[in-house]
Parts: sequence; C-alpha cells; structure tokens
Amino acid sequence: MGTIYYGDAGTPIGIEDRALAHLKVAIATKLRRGESFTLSWKHPDGQPAGRSTIWLHPSIPLRFVFDEPEPPELNREFIEELMRSANTSGGIQLIEEHIETGPVPTVDVPDGLAVEGEGTAKVTRTEHGATVEVEVSDDAADGARG
Repeated sequence: MGTIYYGDAGTPIGIEDRALAHLKVAIATKLRRGESFTLSWKHPDGQPAGRSTIWLHPSIPLRFVFDEPEPPELNREFIEELMRSANTSGGIQLIEEHIETGPVPTVDVPDGLAVEGEGTAKVTRTEHGATVEVEVSDDAADGARG
C-alpha cells in the first residue's frame, strides 16, 4: 500500500502501489503544466464508508511513497483514462484499472488429480503484475480427465 502525503494534512492517503504509480504520472503531468484539479477516491475497506476529494495545486507540497522497491509496468490506457478524467469538472476519479488479459489460459489437469464436490475450482497466477483468476467448472474438469 503506497501513500500520498499532501500539504500539511495530518492524515496520509493510502493507495495501492500499482494505482499510485499510475496516479503519480497523471498528477505530475498536470502539475508540471501548472494546472490545478481535484482528486477523488472511495474510502478503502477498514475505514468509515464514504469518499474524499482534495484540491491539487502546483504550490502545495506533494510526496508519493511506495511500499514496493521496484516500479510496476505502467498501463498507458489507464494513465490516459486518469488524464481524461482530470480534465473534467469532477477531476480525477480514482477507479480500478481495466486490464486486458487476452485469451483465457488453459489448465492442464495432471493424471491422478481428483476434483471433488460441485462447482468450480479457481487457479490464480500472476501475469505482468496483475493477478489472473481462472475458474474450472466440473464440466471442464470432466473433459480434462477424459
């Protein structure tokens, strides 16, 4: 979880590292141009329900702190989406990144693997810094078992 320290505000703003890396690019671009705008976000789980908005201005100190030592690979489309929202009267609305995952990967079921019960099994893996979850239904598992 990364953090934004804005002005002399006593409460740091916690934002997931990947989202913060994209947000940093959008904010720095706007402030470098001398543009002011708002940034809004929904409060994360574990905080009182609601949302917050801050006014970002080039003269107000701003610091980004990341938990991860290495920067993530950035998604140009997500940055462009943040920049477009910055140019609206509502300012930047921090939303979830839409990740194109491409074709759904297949899962090889090893011999001797028993699938018990009904429903689906979930296989999770990480691709390009994003978690991909694949569900395998009973029907697909039956076909894999032959």
